[in-house]
Amino acid sequence: MFDTICIDKYKEYLVNERHASANTVSSYIRDVTQFANYLSDIGRCDFTGVTDSDIRAYLTKLEECGRSSATISRSTASLKMFFNQMTNDGNCDKNPAADISSATAKKKPPQLLVGNEIARLLEQPDITDTKGCRDKAMLETLYATGIRVSELIALDTNDVNLATGLITCRNGKERIIPIYAAAIRAIGNYLASAREHMAASGESALFVNTNGCRMSRQGFWKVLKSYTEKAQINADITPQMLRHSFAAHLLENGADLHSLQEMLGHADISSTQVYARAVKKQLKDVYHKAHPRA
Repeated sequence: MFDTICIDKYKEYLVNERHASANTVSSYIRDVTQFANYLSDIGRCDFTGVTDSDIRAYLTKLEECGRSSATISRSTASLKMFFNQMTNDGNCDKNPAADISSATAKKKPPQLLVGNEIARLLEQPDITDTKGCRDKAMLETLYATGIRVSELIALDTNDVNLATGLITCRNGKERIIPIYAAAIRAIGNYLASAREHMAASGESALFVNTNGCRMSRQGFWKVLKSYTEKAQINADITPQMLRHSFAAHLLENGADLHSLQEMLGHADISSTQVYARAVKKQLKDVYHKAHPRA
């Protein structure tokens, strides 16, 4: 049986020291666990004595199995961080993954919604209806803050301070994000006229489903899909697209990268710079289409 104690310690490190998001922790642990399964298949029972050749052979196998360059790149990063932690704990003399280059992932630019599409989407919920009032508040909150859908549904009522116009997001590293006036009104209306009729007794969740319990990821996706169709937007809108659009629109209007990094909860500024490149490309495209001598 393969020794998984090191994986458990790695998970504690990601959560308690790196303050990684739940999705990042899940992905990184899955990557290391899959490598452990590979080692087990070739007769190893722990990570002791793993070499760079072992890791290269594993990454080659992933490529032969048709895994994308993005997946292989992330697996490489996961193993680098894992063995770095193993080295710091004294379980390895050196990091065997240190000199392995990540596969060059063909990253797609973030998909964005234009201002008109955002406005049409946010106008769809019928706020005279309890569900519509809730949906309006959810959509406005997502676009106002750029939080992930997992973070949206994890919000409790005490995470929102309407008086100061701030939301506290507690997924991984705690961060406080401002919200604009329209979102404050939407959340306020929902709390005052809809949530009390929807939430089960003792439920702490800010956003609840028709059963009175915390809204699920699948439930929110269905809500978003229904309003996308109602708005007649020719795009498969996802919660991530609203997050991308939040980031790009802030940069377009003068936000600095470090402030945006803090709001998005990115551990690395390079993740935030993706949006800056997307905005520059968009401006360049507009220039070449509009300038008479371009």
